[in-house]
Amino acid sequence: MGTLWRIHHQNHEFTSRGWIMGVLNVTPDSFSDGGRFFGTTLAVERGMEMAEDGADVLDVGGESTRPGAEPVNVADEIKRVVPVISELRGRTRALISIDTMKPEVAREAVAAGADIVNDVNGLREPGMLEAVAGTSAGVIVMHMQGTPRTMQAQPYYRDVVQDVRDFFVERLDTLARAGIDPLRVALDPGFGFGKTLAHNLELLNGLDQLRMEDRPFVLGVSRKSMLGTLLGDSRLEHRAWPTVALTSWMRESGGEIIRVHDVKPNAQAMRMTEAIIGPARSA
Repeated sequence: MGTLWRIHHQNHEFTSRGWIMGVLNVTPDSFSDGGRFFGTTLAVERGMEMAEDGADVLDVGGESTRPGAEPVNVADEIKRVVPVISELRGRTRALISIDTMKPEVAREAVAAGADIVNDVNGLREPGMLEAVAGTSAGVIVMHMQGTPRTMQAQPYYRDVVQDVRDFFVERLDTLARAGIDPLRVALDPGFGFGKTLAHNLELLNGLDQLRMEDRPFVLGVSRKSMLGTLLGDSRLEHRAWPTVALTSWMRESGGEIIRVHDVKPNAQAMRMTEAIIGPARSA
């Protein structure tokens, strides 16, 4: 049996097949789509398109976490995401995650049908541990240095791989003491969240060192500025194929869940990679 992720009392394993998580931004200021899917109808249509293209998880977010993003109040965030989740829940078998740092939003989203709480702040907001512990949802714990507004202001680490690993150790212990089964937890190193290009590359190269307690990885580099920097091309539309290449590499390197904006080409890349490397190496 490979790596397990327990979501609503059901165990999912990734020995032969990883997951694609499609990014569904219900915000007017997303860095990646400029608010193209802001509004319930457009967001639901986009979510259904992603599910048809092969998304295993639809990650619904109502607050931008791009560098320098301004916070959104609880009421507005709930108003953005809950109707989308409710409608998607009735129309697709894909899992639904809520991308939020707020306990109130997490509770409302799970009540509306979300299966996973994806928290870029690693469940550090007061009340978030209790909110998640009171559900059977899966949870994604991400590492971020600072806040979205400040995270890219000269991030510094003694050893970024060890520092992120130490964070994961502390979070897993804290979540377990709060009554959250470790099998419910997936880990995300947080590429681009308080990291320089060098930090991101070190984390990619050190994925094996970040593995602990056989927890699955959620990895997201889709359309991020590191791709433009590496390729010397700042145009957002030119980051799609580098993302596909990294999806294949990350799956071969053991990543179980890959978070992307362009579902179909990344899902195809993952399936092709798994066919080549076989179950023994994709576990």
